Amino acid sequence: MSIWIQVTSGNGPAECCWVVARLAAAIEKAAAENGTSLVRLEETDGDHAGTYRSVVFSLDTDVVPVWLGMWIGTIQWIGKSPFRPNHGRKNWFVGVQMLKQPNAEQWSLAGNELRIETFRSSGKGGQNVNKVSSAVRITHLPTGKVAVAREERSQYQNRRLANERLKRMLQEYDEHRQGFARSQRWRQHHNLVRGNPVRIYTGLDFLQS
Repeated sequence: MSIWIQVTSGNGPAECCWVVARLAAAIEKAAAENGTSLVRLEETDGDHAGTYRSVVFSLDTDVVPVWLGMWIGTIQWIGKSPFRPNHGRKNWFVGVQMLKQPNAEQWSLAGNELRIETFRSSGKGGQNVNKVSSAVRITHLPTGKVAVAREERSQYQNRRLANERLKRMLQEYDEHRQGFARSQRWRQHHNLVRGNPVRIYTGLDFLQS
C-alpha cells in the first residue's frame, strides 16, 4: 500500500510556485531524516525555471507518518517576491494535502493489459546502473499511457515506482474525462488557505519561523 501527497500552489501566482519547489525539497529532507521512503511521482512546472505548480509524492505506507501529518494543511511564506521586486504583497500560501488514489476496480492493471519493458538506465547510481537493465517502462494497452522509472538502482524498485506513476496517470486520465475532479482539488486548496497555516516560512532562504 502507498499514499499520495500533493504540494500545490492551486491557482496561485509564480511566487506560490516558487514556494512549492522549496517546500517539496524541505519535505524530502524531512523524509530522509525520518527514514521514510518518499519518491516524486509527478511534477507540474511553473512559468519560471525551478518552480512547480504541483508536486506529487508517493510514500510506501498506508498510514500517514506522524512527522508528515504536521505538514498537511496550509503553508504560509512571508517574503518579498523573487520575481516582482516592487510587488507589495508579502504573504503567500500553498497547500499540502492527501490525494485520493484510483479505485483498484476502476482500472485493471492485469498482466494482459500491461506491456512491461526493461532497459539500461543512465540515472543515479553511476556505472553500476548502466551495466544492467534496471529501468522500467510500463504501457497500459487499453489507454496507451506509458510510465517510466529509472531513478532507483534495482529493477524491482523501478517497476514498483513505474506502477505507481501509471496509476497516477490513469487517475488523471479519468479526472479529465469526468471534468470535475481536478477543479475540485483546486477549490480544496483555496479552502485551505483561509485557515490557519500549519507552518510559516520567511525570507528567500526559506527558514521556518
